[in-house]
Amino acid sequence: MQQLASFLSGAWQSGRGRERSISHAINGEALWSVTSEGLDMAAARRYAIETGGEALHAMTFIERAAMLKAVAKHLLSHKEVFYALSAQTGATRADSWVDIEGGIGTLFTFASLGSRELPDDTLWPEDELIPLSKEGGFAARHVMTSKSGVAVHINAFNFPCWGMLEKLAPTWLAGMPAIIKPATATAQVTQAMVKAIVDSGLVPDGAISLICGGAGDLLDQLDSQDVVTFTGSAVTGQMLRIHPNIVAKSIPFTMEADSLNCCVLGDDVTPEQPEFALFIREVVREMTAKAGQKCTAIRRIIVPQAQVEAVSQALIARLNKVPFGDPAQEGIKMGSLVNAEQRADVQEKVDALVAAGCQTLLGGKADMNAAGAFFPPTLLFCPQPDETPAVHATEAFGPVATLMPYQTREHAMALARAGGGSLAGTLVTADLRLARQFIAGAARAHGRIQILNEESAKESTGHGSPLPQLVHGGPGRAGGGEELGGLRAVKHYLQRTAIQGSPSMLAAISQQWVRGAQVQEDRVHPFRKHFEELQPGDSLLTPRRTLTETDIVNFACLSGDHFYAHMDKIGAAESIFGERVVHGYFLISAAAGLFVDAGVGPVIANYGMENLRFIEPVKPGDTIQVRLTCKRKTLKKQRTPEEKPTGVVEWSVEIFNQHQQPVALYSILTLVSRQRGDFDS
Repeated sequence: MQQLASFLSGAWQSGRGRERSISHAINGEALWSVTSEGLDMAAARRYAIETGGEALHAMTFIERAAMLKAVAKHLLSHKEVFYALSAQTGATRADSWVDIEGGIGTLFTFASLGSRELPDDTLWPEDELIPLSKEGGFAARHVMTSKSGVAVHINAFNFPCWGMLEKLAPTWLAGMPAIIKPATATAQVTQAMVKAIVDSGLVPDGAISLICGGAGDLLDQLDSQDVVTFTGSAVTGQMLRIHPNIVAKSIPFTMEADSLNCCVLGDDVTPEQPEFALFIREVVREMTAKAGQKCTAIRRIIVPQAQVEAVSQALIARLNKVPFGDPAQEGIKMGSLVNAEQRADVQEKVDALVAAGCQTLLGGKADMNAAGAFFPPTLLFCPQPDETPAVHATEAFGPVATLMPYQTREHAMALARAGGGSLAGTLVTADLRLARQFIAGAARAHGRIQILNEESAKESTGHGSPLPQLVHGGPGRAGGGEELGGLRAVKHYLQRTAIQGSPSMLAAISQQWVRGAQVQEDRVHPFRKHFEELQPGDSLLTPRRTLTETDIVNFACLSGDHFYAHMDKIGAAESIFGERVVHGYFLISAAAGLFVDAGVGPVIANYGMENLRFIEPVKPGDTIQVRLTCKRKTLKKQRTPEEKPTGVVEWSVEIFNQHQQPVALYSILTLVSRQRGDFDS
């Protein structure tokens, strides 16, 4: 039996001490021995920070995003290696797809978010200028910078690939190195993926480390620049959260724990409606996917009292049709639990629920002497959920769920909240008013809620599928933290700092022009400059134009906009304006006429407009002038050598009247040619 090596301080290392074994979930065969005793965790942390951290800090957000994409492509090309190892954990091919390709997909998502929305810089200005003084000479911005520590990710056994990658993606995008500590039961799958990443040469040395075995004294080595994340049982997470060093040094700790998630059948749904069948399908899928070993799995099935019999019969009929066993056999839809220890734990929890007053409707007993860690789909019934606190506190982490009745809508919401904090919940209803009522009454106890009906079911990703764009986490028992959520996740690994100073100073720090900062003008029109030549602060002050009643009439005829404030002299006189005013959209068009350079040049196209605000009305006879200023630049990566190299430039547009009062403020985005492409030698 070979020892599963750790990857620390840039080298594969074997521990020396008491070993644990990893066994095949289907046949019980011992596969690997695991120990990390004797490994120098302090040295591993230093190497990660001094080698991996320094290299990642030197990369811009755009470069890190490109790295994520390259790693994702590499892992996808090696996916069959991971599938073969995942089969050892009792997972079906479908279960493994969520873990392996779902995890790789998360890398792709964060790579795309980073390349589209983050600056080509190591510093991320989080917001726009915040004025702090009357004359505008003193202002502030919040900026995000990389922490100088290491992110320690302690992961659960059920998703050895996705669980690592969904944390690794925002960690690397933020510029932090990571030390991965997977659960021992499935560590061989995580190790194979880490080895593929290391061997690829796509990430800097020290950017990723792996501990196979216990974390040793690693948590004792951390300081306030480090970050710890934990996914697993609520009990273990709570113990880690109060680790003396974590508490003493206020080390950020994010916890995502198993929770007693619920699925609620609306009182408007009867067995004849399509939503009833959707409810049954969703519950059964969540009970049996990954053999119920999901932190988002449905554990509590909350239905109207009048529908208990119909729901129980439908669930039993469908669960009886789920073939479970060795996933290598054709037709098997549910595999085994991860090992015999997990099977014993699930049996213990089911027995405790029965002892507390639940009734067994299906399953409930495993063959504890079998080599494979199989547990049958198990449906329990709790007739008195208000008087049975165990049903809201005891989680059997397997294919087990408990059916319970509710009397009123308020009672359903109270039962949904009784789990003490959940990662995910689902309400199945066709009633729009009920959906609103449920969210108002139950959302505070959940990190995510799916409203499922016939319309959304066609494209729904399901109750238990965390998505990179949405937050994953929940209050209370669910851990009180959050992961994912798009770029929100990246901010967990960055330091937010409020920077105060003059607008010009803030512009220099952020490498982005802000209103009130100094500008640079020269004889070359900004639209004549390529992407590389443009710099934030490059500006153009246009000639003036006096707007007339003829302009208003012509634009109204051209656009069809005959709104009374522009065309009805009497109505406009009685309005807040006191007289006719120029169309706002004509004002924007007239401004473009003033600042646009008409000739063929580097500016290819208008890419969009943002944050348009009309500040003051413009009336016939008023004279406008425009200042166009390069605000920020975002590089667009070439997908092929044939694609034209470009970047996106955001321009600040300020329209003033003859009194130098701003009348309209907005930003435009243009697609601008680059002189050199990514594939140029």
